[in-house]
Amino acid sequence: MSVAGETGRTDQMREKARHMTEAAERTNDPEQRRRLQEKARKLQEQSERPAGRGGSDLPV
Repeated sequence: MSVAGETGRTDQMREKARHMTEAAERTNDPEQRRRLQEKARKLQEQSERPAGRGGSDLPV
């Protein structure tokens, strides 16, 4: 994938993580909040990995 493509994908992942974090803050259900926070954390971690390092978390 090109550098521009990686940057766009990374930005999308960070944006999705931000939306999940915001949704977690709005929910009153503690279990739903935990799930959303966990998903946001994983997306944020994936977006911080250098491209081409550490493999891919995407299914093959």
